[in-house]
Amino acid sequence: MASRTLKKLSEKDQPVLAKPKTQKTSNAKGRRYRALAKPSWFPSLTIIHLGSVGSTFLMSLAAWLVWTNDGFHVDSDALPLYIAQISLSMVWDPLVLRIGAVWLGFLFSMLNLGTLLACYWAFGKVNPLSKKFVKPCLTWVAYLTLVTFDLMFL
Repeated sequence: MASRTLKKLSEKDQPVLAKPKTQKTSNAKGRRYRALAKPSWFPSLTIIHLGSVGSTFLMSLAAWLVWTNDGFHVDSDALPLYIAQISLSMVWDPLVLRIGAVWLGFLFSMLNLGTLLACYWAFGKVNPLSKKFVKPCLTWVAYLTLVTFDLMFL
């Protein structure tokens, strides 16, 4: 009897399970960005996402290097700056690409750039090698800030 009930439940819910629920949101992501007539130096959505993941990986590696040297205890600003930087970088994508709030995205991008610069100085005090991992992140966020600035006028 229990097997019949499970079989009926599985048959009933099968069409729902077969269709992914993320399909609607994944197609909606970046629709406005794709539709814009952009200059040739604007990155594709794939490049934006891969660059953001790479930047987050490098920042995490730099933070790990600081953590291994007890840098979060020595320099009390390093941990809050790292948390602020990660939070700001996570907010940019939904603001600019999903919601389309480019002005607010530009503000967050500028704050992210300033926070990354502060991380660069704070991490460099603890471990000079960690500064080298933050440099590409600074370049990436500066590039995204420039892209966001230009998006305001498209």
